[in-house]
Amino acid sequence: MEVFRDYAYYYNAFYQNKDYEAESRQVDKLLKRYGCDIKRIINYGCGTGRHDLALSRLGYRCTGVDMSSLMIKIARENAATENTEIDFQVADVRTYESNEKYDAVISLFHVMSYQNSNRDILSAFQAARNVLEVGGVFLFDVWYGPGVLSDRPMVRVKEIEDGINRLVRIARPVMHDKENIVDVCYEVFVMDKETGNTKTINETHNMRYFFRPELEFYLQQTGFELLDNVDCQTLGETGYDSWTSYFIARAI
Repeated sequence: MEVFRDYAYYYNAFYQNKDYEAESRQVDKLLKRYGCDIKRIINYGCGTGRHDLALSRLGYRCTGVDMSSLMIKIARENAATENTEIDFQVADVRTYESNEKYDAVISLFHVMSYQNSNRDILSAFQAARNVLEVGGVFLFDVWYGPGVLSDRPMVRVKEIEDGINRLVRIARPVMHDKENIVDVCYEVFVMDKETGNTKTINETHNMRYFFRPELEFYLQQTGFELLDNVDCQTLGETGYDSWTSYFIARAI
């Protein structure tokens, strides 16, 4: 199922202020901290490819996969605009296969939190292990359980404008304690600034929050050694105020 569907059209608009360059520098720093001579990266859940473009500018050879054909179309257009060669493919990160081996698998913007069931996360981890060389690095971020439960999700409203539309997005969370999942229910109003016509888009993103012991177990089951987890904002120790965390593992 393509969770973004119509929402993908407005994805870049809503995240126009997201600092992909800074996040890519964070990834570069972590890969250098935990890896050795990493050049070939595959990005699981690459979206519109903006991390891949930034990482390419840092000297990495990138491949990006995403299950949304629309996202991949936009990613290819973005790469063409910058005259950058990146292999973007439509694929499910839980079942992706490749004849090529990589130095690192990265998965950003909480793609792994979209893997709601134990089977989903194990499949995604196994697919990551299958494309890595021994000693390769797996770096991903997730919603981090201690932070999510300490500062619970609330209703949020965001307004932005692009060249054609005014967009209003309302995010309403519904928490499920037995599954460790938050349903983020998006209602997006897209108002044409010239005609006044309004379109409504409804999306529900089911986000799982994780704790270190369970992720360490899943990684061990799929051929990884957990090296560390750090706060996504500071790259320092996580705590109860850490809403998101990078996890870094090595293929064994």
